[in-house]
Amino acid sequence: MPTALRLGAAAAALVCAAGVQAQAFPAAGKTITLVVPFAAGGPTDKVARDLAEALRKPLNGATVVVDNAAGAGSTIGTAKAFRAAPDGYTLLVTHVGMATTPTLYRNPGYKYEEFEYLGLINEVPMVVVGKPALAANTWAELNTWIGQNKGKVNLGNAGLGSASHLCGLMLQNALKTEMTTVPYKGTAPAMTDLIGGQIDIMCDQTTNTTSQVEGKRIKAFAASTAKRVAIPAVYKDLPTLDEAGLKGFNVSIWHGLYAPKGTPPAVLKTLNDALKVALKDADFIKKEEGLGAVVVNDARVNPADHKKFVAAEVAKWGTVIKAAGQYAD
Repeated sequence: MPTALRLGAAAAALVCAAGVQAQAFPAAGKTITLVVPFAAGGPTDKVARDLAEALRKPLNGATVVVDNAAGAGSTIGTAKAFRAAPDGYTLLVTHVGMATTPTLYRNPGYKYEEFEYLGLINEVPMVVVGKPALAANTWAELNTWIGQNKGKVNLGNAGLGSASHLCGLMLQNALKTEMTTVPYKGTAPAMTDLIGGQIDIMCDQTTNTTSQVEGKRIKAFAASTAKRVAIPAVYKDLPTLDEAGLKGFNVSIWHGLYAPKGTPPAVLKTLNDALKVALKDADFIKKEEGLGAVVVNDARVNPADHKKFVAAEVAKWGTVIKAAGQYAD
């Protein structure tokens, strides 16, 4: 066979092989694992499990499971996913920690910018909540009470680097006041003490606060996002902190999907296409709304926009964390 024909045949074979490889993902019988760098039962775990279910159909019925690898402020699980084989069968679902650990940790065990970005999943609003016996019922009254009790207000959070910790830092920065920060080992003990009155206020995700607010076990004062929280209905009358005078205040806890660096482009496209289908799944949307989360339906479902968004969040949170001088190592 002439050299030119042999080269052409070889090139055609490579193209064909690449096409077969792309079509073969996910291979029959292979499991896709979503690494969640937090404990089972938490907000990010719930999101990942909902997503796993929604991804199965667009991934040709593949089995999608969740692997909880908690610890060290999400860095253990994130590093585990970072080191995984870049074949599309191990992915990462994590929250805003992807943007805060670059400042909180000097050596988290991975580089956030070296992941393959697959798209944002949802955004979870946060609300400022208080103990039931607090002498305030509106944000205006709470703001006045905080001003009258400078140095005496106890602000709880679920631990260094947690969503409630980050929102609390931003709140103190916006109010230009310092509160006594009370860290806990997780949301559950922090919420227990808020209900019991051992701490005064907390800023936390609606995924953690909704049932307590609905049960009138705690009070809700304001939302952290740029727009009011319409769902669940218990929050619809709450002002945003921006409306209440803290101009530009906008904090949400978002979740994204990532793959290890070097995952083949064809596999990344298959995963991104599947994610876009999952985010339009009616059952998935309903489940997320039940958690108080808003499913992303803008350009950030695209890898490049997702990565650009995270870079901006790294810069935003870096400023807040450095101003507070609170680091994890």
